Amino acid sequence: MAIETEAVRIWDLPVRVTHWSLALIVPAMWFTADNSLWYWHTRLGHVLLALLIFRVMWGFLGTDTARFSSFVKGPSAVLYYLRGDHDAQRTIGHSPLGALAVIGLLGVIGAQVGMGLFAGDPYDGATGPLNALVGVGTADWITDTHEWFVYVVAGMIGLHLSAIAIYVGVKKQTLVAPMVAGKGKAEEGVEGNTRASFPRFANCAGAAIGVAAWVWFEAWPLG
Repeated sequence: MAIETEAVRIWDLPVRVTHWSLALIVPAMWFTADNSLWYWHTRLGHVLLALLIFRVMWGFLGTDTARFSSFVKGPSAVLYYLRGDHDAQRTIGHSPLGALAVIGLLGVIGAQVGMGLFAGDPYDGATGPLNALVGVGTADWITDTHEWFVYVVAGMIGLHLSAIAIYVGVKKQTLVAPMVAGKGKAEEGVEGNTRASFPRFANCAGAAIGVAAWVWFEAWPLG
């Protein structure tokens, strides 16, 4: 007997915009660095910083499927999922395994951006805004790590894309369409995602942009 499904809200607009912005900016960051386009590299880095800060805040204050508490589960949930004890049509949002991918991606991209803020050589014209806060030796180590860590970021992105391909090929379930349109199929009776609160969005976006601007203009120390 076929299970009746219906289209429900899954991803809110802030999550989708953040997701696709990261998908565009991360490759652009690699391209600008590889071609020594430091003017654009540093500016895109601050946009990326604001996006990451926003996504973390939205993970606590956003809609149901955006909140970390709704999809970050313990090891037992991941094991149940790997054993097949998870019906994607009875739930919406990230699966327990998908949650690991989200945390992993945010973690490695955040680490790369953080290192970029301190990296650079003041004599070559390409330094992060926080470079002056660390010693020369520390800055050199961070810069070297920042250069090779891009392969870790690329590896995580590769795993993410491979998982999407497996979902399409094996589970016959597309993950891209809901992230574009915001809606997807779920079993009848499953509640869709909550609607985004504009005041919460405005507060998160304002705080994220404010922190990124504070770093950009080197406005420390506070007080």
